Amino acid sequence: MTARLPACMQVFERGWLSANNVLFTGTETALVDSGYVTHAPQTLALVRHALGDRKLDRLLNTHLHSDHCGGNAALQAAYGCHTAIPVAEAAKVAAWDEDALSFRATGQQCARFGFDGVLAPGDELKLGGLRWQALGAPGHDPHALLLFCADEGVLIAGDALWENGFGVVFPELAGEPGFDEVRATLDLIGALDARVVVPGHGRVFGDVPGALARAYARLDYLSADPRRNAENALKVLVKFLLLERQRMALAELPALLASIPVVAAARTFVEHDGYRALATWSTHALVRANAARIDGPWLLDH
Repeated sequence: MTARLPACMQVFERGWLSANNVLFTGTETALVDSGYVTHAPQTLALVRHALGDRKLDRLLNTHLHSDHCGGNAALQAAYGCHTAIPVAEAAKVAAWDEDALSFRATGQQCARFGFDGVLAPGDELKLGGLRWQALGAPGHDPHALLLFCADEGVLIAGDALWENGFGVVFPELAGEPGFDEVRATLDLIGALDARVVVPGHGRVFGDVPGALARAYARLDYLSADPRRNAENALKVLVKFLLLERQRMALAELPALLASIPVVAAARTFVEHDGYRALATWSTHALVRANAARIDGPWLLDH
């Protein structure tokens, strides 16, 4: 099925280090999600090229993982844009509590940013002259939001639904419910008349039933054995670090993993004795998946 977006929307499909960005034009301009901090110059270049002499009026975030909000500070500095974030994150951002936010826990960076407003499930807003509704999408992140335009059948899904899966179920690593929340969010998406999905990562797609079927199958697989979710999280976290740095010294990887709180949480679910064994396992897992390669003392991005 061909996925067609309204003329007021433009999607910047990014690599996996940065989330996709959704640009709206019209009477007012807006951007949904802003990528990772090390890609902020690229994000600015994409927005400037698309807008020309126009300014960016608004910035919104589907959730506050570092790959979705890492460009916020740069966009605010360049445009002074009104910024809206999920309501449940407001106090953490106001205090810039990196322990309560996910940045320190995952070993990732995010330049400090502010906000001017909040988004809550049920809120209605206009983007590109179209009516959108914010919907709660817990699971990958307990405070994540979907944006749905019923008139056009377009869903901005963040990491709640990709063409082939969804984001890591992080709450489960902290002993909090996540699998049931993912299922409820998928059920919600299935109840919408969504014909086009803009995912947080990967291409825009139109086969929503197919994507949901694959997501449900993935959820069944992960929830059947929590070790699977933990190992997936470990691979994703190491791959993210590798995308950011492009190469890492194998000898330094155990200490790096030991410094990341989410890795410590994931260790309780996996059968690896110590961080050295964990580093060896994650390295070989990425190599087997053709997502990394070893060159002498280095682990290199593939």
